[in-house]
Amino acid sequence: MRKKIVAGNWKCNTNLKEGIALASEVEKLYTQSGVKDVLTIVSPPFVHLTEVAKVLKNVKLSAQNCAAEPKGAFTGEVSAEMVKSTGAEFCIIGHSERREYYGDTNSILAKKVKLAMANGLTPIFCIGEVLAERESGKLFDVIKTQLQDGIFFLSAEEFGKVIIAYEPVWAIGTGVVATPAQAQEMHKFIREQISLKYGKSVADSTSILYGGSCKASNAKELFANPDVDGGLIGGAALKAEEFLGIITAF
Repeated sequence: MRKKIVAGNWKCNTNLKEGIALASEVEKLYTQSGVKDVLTIVSPPFVHLTEVAKVLKNVKLSAQNCAAEPKGAFTGEVSAEMVKSTGAEFCIIGHSERREYYGDTNSILAKKVKLAMANGLTPIFCIGEVLAERESGKLFDVIKTQLQDGIFFLSAEEFGKVIIAYEPVWAIGTGVVATPAQAQEMHKFIREQISLKYGKSVADSTSILYGGSCKASNAKELFANPDVDGGLIGGAALKAEEFLGIITAF
């Protein structure tokens, strides 16, 4: 049975003091809620990871990215091994902002996936189409290519440890949300692609998260879809009570 998951991506927000306070509040509210069946993850900036790890007990910790090289003369980069040493268990790889602003190609992301998994991190692998690709009818081809080139090199056993996040890029930070039908259509397609590659058992056990302007007010409707297993949350993850509203929306 696949897991219900809500992961909060803080992006480039909060200083260290604010980040520790936010993580502490999320941990407190989550624990008090009594929710047991929703894997809850926070993903603060790199510089917060070690300190935030100290205040988390039931909530899990993720990095927002990792380097495509294991170590060396790569100024400013943070390796998967470094991420793991902070206490993080997860790593977001392939977020649309990394793809668009920092040139993370499918081949680069494949290297990051390999290094993350080699260091015991669970990838939260992001895929998604931009508005022009959706409007031109290329949305399914784009998703298929991102899967094939970025992560389908894994063995079935390895892939079984991965979390997939679908981001309709046209809905991130815009306030526009994919309709429940649009979300379900794409999540179903993604699961079908996984099934074709790895078999129905692996596909049925893979958690696929929705990541596009999801908040407490629309999470319940989105999560009611049979192939939507939770959310990768942006702005709403920066407010502990709003984030809890998403966690409890199942």
